[in-house]
Amino acid sequence: MMITMPQPQLSPAIPILRTFDATRAHEFYIDFLGFTIDWEHRFAPGMPLYLQISRDGLTLHLSEHHGDGTPGTTVFVPVEGIRAWQQELIAKGYGYARPEVVDVPWGRQMEIADPFGNRLRFCELSDD
Repeated sequence: MMITMPQPQLSPAIPILRTFDATRAHEFYIDFLGFTIDWEHRFAPGMPLYLQISRDGLTLHLSEHHGDGTPGTTVFVPVEGIRAWQQELIAKGYGYARPEVVDVPWGRQMEIADPFGNRLRFCELSDD
């Protein structure tokens, strides 16, 4: 009798981005980019914050824990309606970013750096 093993099923990866200040992370990811906090965790008061945020189909983990993520990480995010979203972001008047959409050979791209040196590279892929 042959035993068949179930095939592995991979799920979308969840990037862990290193942060250093909960207030600045909230201002950037929640207030500016429009993410929602799904949950947050601290081992005890005053300990580093670890949280999950999401917007539409994108989920990110933000961590103040040493060793979780490396500052300067780039996350590539496929997006639809990039120019409308750019206008939404500019209208918020966030003092530390005025994102631009640039044409690249594979579509349109908008890269935004967070306050911790991480880069979110949003790209609307062309149909060509």
